[in-house]
Amino acid sequence: MKLDLTDMLYALSFALDNVEVEILGVDTGHGRHVAYLALLMGREAGFSEEELRDFVGCCLLHDNALTEFIHDELTNSVMSEGLTVDFSDIAKQAGDKLYHDHSVVGEQNIRLMPFRTNVKNVVLYHHENADGSGPLGMTIAETNLKSQILRLADYVDVACHLANITRDGFEALCEKVRSAKGTLFSEEAIELFVKTVDYDKIFRLHSEDILSCLHEELPKVLLDYSHEEIRNIATLFAKIVDYKSEFTQNHSTDVAKKAEYMARFYGFDDEKAIRFYFAGALHDIGKLVVSNDILEKPGRLTDDEYTTMKNHAAATYYILNQIKEIPDIREWAANHHEKLNGTGYSRGLTEKELSFEDRLMACIDIYQALTEKRPYKDGMSHEKAISILMDMAKKGELDEGIVHDIDQAMMEK
Repeated sequence: MKLDLTDMLYALSFALDNVEVEILGVDTGHGRHVAYLALLMGREAGFSEEELRDFVGCCLLHDNALTEFIHDELTNSVMSEGLTVDFSDIAKQAGDKLYHDHSVVGEQNIRLMPFRTNVKNVVLYHHENADGSGPLGMTIAETNLKSQILRLADYVDVACHLANITRDGFEALCEKVRSAKGTLFSEEAIELFVKTVDYDKIFRLHSEDILSCLHEELPKVLLDYSHEEIRNIATLFAKIVDYKSEFTQNHSTDVAKKAEYMARFYGFDDEKAIRFYFAGALHDIGKLVVSNDILEKPGRLTDDEYTTMKNHAAATYYILNQIKEIPDIREWAANHHEKLNGTGYSRGLTEKELSFEDRLMACIDIYQALTEKRPYKDGMSHEKAISILMDMAKKGELDEGIVHDIDQAMMEK
């Protein structure tokens, strides 16, 4: 499957940025800002174009384990202490543990990405200080230049609120960075920052489209990825989505598995089956832009809250629409709440506008939601779930033939 992996990560980082805003309180666009600053510094350091693409990917994904960390805190000691479920409060309560754990797990997760160059420990060490006072206790000599650059770029965007910085403020920032030589930052990373990042470049981050800035610095490159590599990319993002809410843990992963199973049941070829798996894994990526106040609300949603929740399907479409090589995957993923009679969301598509694959994904999503166990309910039996799907088909909402096939396929599984 041909993809520009970096371009895809630009799109998916939009969803991750929303998580970072909710948990860390950083400025919108954090991942892409960090990637842009690190890209400038990495090019000055002499990294090859291939290395730069992989390095930018690491920068975009450096906080990939935040949802996993928060989920673990919710299901362990934090919840038992009766603390609020507010993400930012949990992050504050966790303190240094947040930086330690999400760096360690983030490094493990990044191994799923099909990077072609050495990015070992770049994410693992992105919170390490030059003097060894970071969460893992690693000094300059024990880390690597890429992680040191990422550390500095991350700090600059988080600590200095670049969206509102003035020229005088930028000069003060540079002095602050220089004064942290040997304590927070390595001398080499500081020299690269001072040499390549000026106020005009910082201003561009917020006055222009950040993606235009990134594309200008790192042109598009299409590469072939194996089915296993595509599966790994999809699995990582399904994991990030599923950990956003304890109510839906494993939902995207299981939808993806059932999507591939049904694809093979219908005789899709290997290429189409893995694309359908990809769509299943990413169908709920729009939920990353929905506040957990809504995702985790135990009671009935208000009309306004329900409208916000429904926007996740439109957000999925928006995010995937930025990846030009996957228009089919975009449709299959984003249309999973559409109904044949036009009563679905977010686009109100009708039977004539919904492909067979769209209809199949909708049925799989509902079947999975009904049969999976959640903190507030046990999963339904296969028979009960099929009965509900068949009722929906009789009302003109779902494809009755597909419901019959899912009944047969899942009974045989």
